[in-house]
Amino acid sequence: MAEQKVEQEEKRRRRSRKGEERRAAILAAAMRRFAEDGYQNASIGDVARDVGLSLPGLLHHFPTKVDLLLAILAKRDLDSANFIGHYRSDVSGLLKGMVEIFRRNAGMIEVIRAFAILNAESLMKDHPAKAWFLARTTEMQNDIAATFERAIADGSIDKRIDSKTMAAELIAVMDGLQMLWLRDPDRFDMIGGLEAYVGRLLASLGLEG
Repeated sequence: MAEQKVEQEEKRRRRSRKGEERRAAILAAAMRRFAEDGYQNASIGDVARDVGLSLPGLLHHFPTKVDLLLAILAKRDLDSANFIGHYRSDVSGLLKGMVEIFRRNAGMIEVIRAFAILNAESLMKDHPAKAWFLARTTEMQNDIAATFERAIADGSIDKRIDSKTMAAELIAVMDGLQMLWLRDPDRFDMIGGLEAYVGRLLASLGLEG
C-alpha cells in the first residue's frame, strides 16, 4: 500500500511538472503573438498551433484569451517585483537600479515589445488589461516617490523637490527611451541614454556624478 501511494505521488508530480512546462510554453508563444499582432488581433488558435496543441488542448490550460493575458501579466508582475525589489533602498540605488532594469530588458526585446503594445492597447475603453496597467503605473509612481520622500526626510536631498513630479519624470524618461529603442534597436542606445540622464540627475541632486 505504501509503495502504491509513493508511485501515485510520483505520477502526480510528473503530471504537475509537465503541466507547468506546457503552461510556460503557451505563455511564451502568446507573448510572441501579442508582440507581432497585438492582443486584439492575436488569435488564440495561432498560439495553440505554435506550441503543437489543439485549441481544446490550450483551452484546458487557459479557457479564454483574457485568462491567457492575465496569466502573462501576473508572471510579469512577479518577475518585475523580484528584480526591482533590490533597488528601492535609496535614491542613488533606485536610479542605478533603473539602468540595470534597462540592461535586463535589452536582452528580451520581444517581451518588452509585447508589453509596450499591450500598454498602448490598454488605453482603449473596456480593454481587459486597462486596470492592471493603471495599477502598475500608480504603484510604480508611489514607490519611486516614497524613495525620494525618505531621502528628503533624512536630509539627503533638497526638501523643495516634489517627489510625485520626480517620479512621473522618471517614468516618462524610461518609457520614452524604451520606445525609441523599440523603434530602432540597432541604432538607439537606450541604456546609454538612461545612464546619461541618471548621471545628470544624481549630480543635480548633489548625490554623485
